[in-house]
Amino acid sequence: MIREKVVVITGASSGIGQAAALRLANDGAKVVLTARRTERLIQTVHEIIEKGGEARYLAADVTSKADMQNVADFTVENYGRIDVWVNNAGLMPLSYLNKRKIDEWETMIDVNIKGVLYGIAAAVPVMERQQSGHIINISSVAGHRVGMGGAVYSGTKFAVRAITEGLRMELSPTSNIRATIISPGMVETELLTTITDEDALNALKARAASKALRSEDIANAIAYAIDQPEWASVNEIVIRPTTQPS
Repeated sequence: MIREKVVVITGASSGIGQAAALRLANDGAKVVLTARRTERLIQTVHEIIEKGGEARYLAADVTSKADMQNVADFTVENYGRIDVWVNNAGLMPLSYLNKRKIDEWETMIDVNIKGVLYGIAAAVPVMERQQSGHIINISSVAGHRVGMGGAVYSGTKFAVRAITEGLRMELSPTSNIRATIISPGMVETELLTTITDEDALNALKARAASKALRSEDIANAIAYAIDQPEWASVNEIVIRPTTQPS
């Protein structure tokens, strides 16, 4: 059941995170939105409240372990618990390795890997005390196969898959903490705007589906995983556009 669950969503100012916040609030969850863009968080919270939902926000940067701890503390102070933590924030500045876009590599590692780890570190102590919880990490089909120009990005997403599976093995049997990884294919989001390597962008467009997924499609997958009974753990969902070949 989703109703009355307390759900934290990172990267909630746009795209998948925003769509998940709207979907889960509509289903009766109490959602805590976090991202760096405060204005967008405020707009989404207002939209949820106007529709009769329950939502709060806290501006935070997933690359800061202190910020992620603040989000966990804020959530517990306001709602007393954390039932679900969705590590959604991510970046996809694809580039060929010989372009040596080292600053972009480091940013991807900080957001896509460390951001997930900091979220887990903030949420797990609360969930262990509760003896229940659910951590959902948003990865990518790039975490299953490498595409041209995507070596580093895929590396970060393979890492997220490994981290999620390790979390499941370590904590599900002893603390009743469920772990889910959701791997979308091409989605209509702002991720493409972060690509500065034209060759990598063209390679991505060449293998893209004719019709991309919507953020709401991934929000529906998140809701499905959460809505399962406590004894059933959906560990992985891969969701592609119908016309995406790989």
